[in-house]
Amino acid sequence: MATKGSSVRSVALDERGPREAPRHLRVVAGAESRSRRSGGLAQGIRRAPTASILLGVTLLLCLVGLVMVGSASTVISISLYGSPYSLEIREVMWMALGAVGLLLAYRVDYHTWRKFRIPLLVVTLAMLAAVLVGGHSAQGASRWLGVGQLRIQPSELMKLALAIFGADLVARRAQRGARVRAIVMPLALVAGLSAALILLQPDMGTALVIAAITLALLFGSGMPMGPVMKVLGLLTGLAVVIALLDPYRRARLLAFLDPGAHQSGSGYQVLQSLIGLGSGHLTGLGLGAGRQKWGFLPNAHTDFIFSVVGEEMGLVGALMVLALLGALAWFGLRAAARAPDRFGSLLAIALVAWLTSETVINVGAVVGLLPVTGIPLPFISFGGSSLVITMFAAGMLMNVARHERRPRRGAASPGVTLRPVS
Repeated sequence: MATKGSSVRSVALDERGPREAPRHLRVVAGAESRSRRSGGLAQGIRRAPTASILLGVTLLLCLVGLVMVGSASTVISISLYGSPYSLEIREVMWMALGAVGLLLAYRVDYHTWRKFRIPLLVVTLAMLAAVLVGGHSAQGASRWLGVGQLRIQPSELMKLALAIFGADLVARRAQRGARVRAIVMPLALVAGLSAALILLQPDMGTALVIAAITLALLFGSGMPMGPVMKVLGLLTGLAVVIALLDPYRRARLLAFLDPGAHQSGSGYQVLQSLIGLGSGHLTGLGLGAGRQKWGFLPNAHTDFIFSVVGEEMGLVGALMVLALLGALAWFGLRAAARAPDRFGSLLAIALVAWLTSETVINVGAVVGLLPVTGIPLPFISFGGSSLVITMFAAGMLMNVARHERRPRRGAASPGVTLRPVS
């Protein structure tokens, strides 16, 4: 049992890397062990390189995103630019830039990015502060820096900076046998500062993603659950207070609890989203035949594109998209379990937590289970800097997978684990 002054050490880590996977990562190894008995497709998936699977899933998601953005943006594109293809062309340009970032991250050894953890973190925090002073605003939020169409959203870059910085911090200090507090406090301080700057924009959704990355790093490292639950309680309490103090956030929260009572105001978007999802039935109305994008559903091509997917491709199409995103998370965890060192494993866990939390928050808002926070659906929603940075993160995850240690026959996947000691 860990005490307040416990230290954290590795139980199975030498200079060459880890030999035992923590319990939550052994789920992946256990499923692979069962797949050996089933044979066939499952056996082929198990033997396939994780990086190749991640690349294939990401490419499929990007293809679905291009198709759905092209369908969901035609009406608003005509309204804003006089052409049904303007926003689709921009999406292609952003995705091409993201593909360059993905290829770069895929080719460059993930340890290289460790050298830039401090400069990247400092620059990103400075950019978040600059947004509050002179950032571009839209729909009551100030989130962008740049000129004209060349804008960047620093909060998106903060996710990447925190993933790299946090993975390095936890790996390095745990390797030295540092106390739990020496690991938790610096990470919580950086995450809290960045979340506070993001909440001032205001951007509740991205702040929740920052919290998810932080908690995943602590939990994935084998940290005692006491400090993790304290951080979770602190961040949850802060989010609730801010949501209740801000009239705009409070209205969205009330709309989430009862959208029907606010159907002419803050609940309108959720109701229209549910109408679109319900109209799709099993197989959908057909690609391009959706009706909600004709001015009924705000942000149909961005935050609420999943509703358009459900309307035009039906339950089958919606489940297909969720299956692809779920596969990305699953094989991302497999990359973490097979990573050759602690830093790679924690980095993969942070990246998976980032993409998974965005998926949960976005889909939860679209189906009315969570408040609307403005988080895009990874790879699917129309986006600029968010899409480019997300694709770069996917490339980093693939690079970790490229260095995976293939498990021996009958052995569990390698991974890392930390055990608190007195």
